[in-house]
Amino acid sequence: MINTVGVESSEVYAARMRQFIDDVSVYPVTCEQLAGGRSDRQWLDGVLAGGAKIVQLRDKVSKDNVFLEKARYFRAKTREAGALFIINDRLDITLLSDADGMHVGQGDLPPEEIRMFAPNIIIGLSCNTAEHVHELNLNISKKISPVSYYNVGPIYRTGTKQGLQSFLGADAISAYTVQCDLPFTVMGGIKLSHIDELIAAGATRLAVVTAISKAENIAKETAVWHERIITSRKEQTGVSA
Repeated sequence: MINTVGVESSEVYAARMRQFIDDVSVYPVTCEQLAGGRSDRQWLDGVLAGGAKIVQLRDKVSKDNVFLEKARYFRAKTREAGALFIINDRLDITLLSDADGMHVGQGDLPPEEIRMFAPNIIIGLSCNTAEHVHELNLNISKKISPVSYYNVGPIYRTGTKQGLQSFLGADAISAYTVQCDLPFTVMGGIKLSHIDELIAAGATRLAVVTAISKAENIAKETAVWHERIITSRKEQTGVSA
């Protein structure tokens, strides 16, 4: 992995990664259009009240000044709650809001370019095929990848990604993740009824959009997800992390 710059930066990055590995269970991702008329700010207040230890702000429609104002609100609230704050796709907003990390897809800014400007943030990368994971691991072995964690998905059928025709299923988790030792998340159409299956397949951090955003009580739903994931981990592995 590309080294961070300076002792202070390395300590910041290490602390963020420890929190990601040790504390994250449910990983809520915003979608204001699916939140039943509630704003991203209202959504954030709900997921933090429910105990989420990480949130991702994904906004493809707001003007830049609105996005930045929202991101700074998210930063203040997540810092108060002791939760990690991730921005989807936008390096400028990540830097200007002092977010803990940034998540990108295969067609977004290359992680190695992001790292040049942001030496101490968490960088997440979406991996939608086994080849993506293989390439990521190859770059790690060459010490040219700055990726901190990767996401496997979409696992189940989802309406949040337009144009997708194929979904991986829980069996793909072990087949993909055996290729790479980095921490990972899973995402895509996940419901409460899937938790035991996903934990059994090796997942420990479940990224969720619709199931939480559409819930009548976001705080309560987030708490249920957190507790169900922790309980399933304990039952299947004997440990909570």
